[in-house]
Amino acid sequence: MAKTHFGYETVDEADKARKVRGVFDSVASRYDLMNDLMSAGMHRAWKAYTIAVAQVKPGHHVLDIAAGTGDLTRAFARQVGPQGLVVHTDINETMLRTGRDRLIDEGLALPTVVCDAEKLPFGNDRFDRVSVAFGLRNMTHKEQALTEMGRVLKPGGRLLVLEFSKVAEPLRKPYDWYSMNVLPWLGTLVAGDAGSYRYLAESIRMHPDQQTLKAMMKTAGFGHVDVHNLTAGVVALHVGIKC
Repeated sequence: MAKTHFGYETVDEADKARKVRGVFDSVASRYDLMNDLMSAGMHRAWKAYTIAVAQVKPGHHVLDIAAGTGDLTRAFARQVGPQGLVVHTDINETMLRTGRDRLIDEGLALPTVVCDAEKLPFGNDRFDRVSVAFGLRNMTHKEQALTEMGRVLKPGGRLLVLEFSKVAEPLRKPYDWYSMNVLPWLGTLVAGDAGSYRYLAESIRMHPDQQTLKAMMKTAGFGHVDVHNLTAGVVALHVGIKC
C-alpha cells in the first residue's frame, strides 16, 4: 500500500484521512479560540486579506473547501447576496456541524456538504470562486485536490489557497521553536490535546513551500498564479486563475 506523511510520521495513504479526521474531531469545539491564541489573532487579518483579494461579486457562486467553522463562508455569503450561492464544505463532519451551527445562529442558511476535496461532487465549470483556508496541507493527494478545484471553477474563475508556508530565514529558528513547543503546550492547556497540535505544527513543515505550490497549481491547469506572502511568509495566499 502507498505511503504518505502524517506530520513527521509515515502512514498508509488509506489511514491518513482517518487520522486527520481524529485530529479535527478532537479540536473542533475549541478550534476558533485556539486559532486566536496560536496566531495572536493574526488569522483574522490573513482571512480578511483573502476575502479582499477574492473580489467576490453579488450573484457569484462560491465553493468554500475545508471550510470548518465557516469564517470565509460567512463573509462570502454576505457578498454574493440573495442571488448568489456559497457552499460550505468539509471532509470532517464534526467541524462542519460546528460551522453550520454558527452560520445558522447568524441567520445564514447555506448548503453544507460533507465531501472530499479530492473527489468533489460538483459539475464542471460550476463556481466563480473556490477557496481553501488552512486545509490543503491535510490532504493526502494535493495535486488531485488542486485539479478537482480547477475542474469545478468556471473559466476565468479564481482559486484562493490560504495556507501556512515557508517563513523568511531570519525568523526560521524562533518560529520553529514556537510552533514545536508552544503550540502543543497551548493545545494541552486549552483543548486538552497536545498531540493534535503537535501534528498541526509538523504538518506545516511537510507542506510545499511557496514556489513548489505555485508550480503544482500551474500543473493542475491554472494559467496564472500569484503568491502573496503574509507575515514574513508564515502564511502565503496563492491565487490561481483558470484560463
